Amino acid sequence: MLKEFKDFISKGNVIDMAVGLIMATYFGAIVKSLVNDIIMPPIGKLLGGVDFSQLKVVIQEPVKAVTDSAGKILVPEVKEIAINYGAFINTVITFIIVAFAIFIIVKGYNNMKKKEEEKPASPPEPSKEEKLLEEIRDLLKNKS
Repeated sequence: MLKEFKDFISKGNVIDMAVGLIMATYFGAIVKSLVNDIIMPPIGKLLGGVDFSQLKVVIQEPVKAVTDSAGKILVPEVKEIAINYGAFINTVITFIIVAFAIFIIVKGYNNMKKKEEEKPASPPEPSKEEKLLEEIRDLLKNKS
């Protein structure tokens, strides 16, 4: 089983896939930063100083814990519960940019493959039998 795993891991496709996955992860991080740090601030400024990452609908306000003088908790702390639709908008924009970039890459790859397919393949070299038959034909032609 170890030999099978070694054979599997040493194939080029697995290595290519791993490199692609690592590149995609960091490409996603770059696009996320592009959206959050470069694209959304000017859009927010144009829309009246809105910070999209902070847009939310608060369902329940946070409550701080209340203790008595002995340190006994009378009311436990409750964290804020909110729908963070601004973060969702940022994520959707990030997805659209990544999807468009992948579309451009795949389109370029398909065009490159199409050009390779359009190149005419050189005709196969004749077999030994065909060469011998051509020589016989030429000899017979010369005798006549």
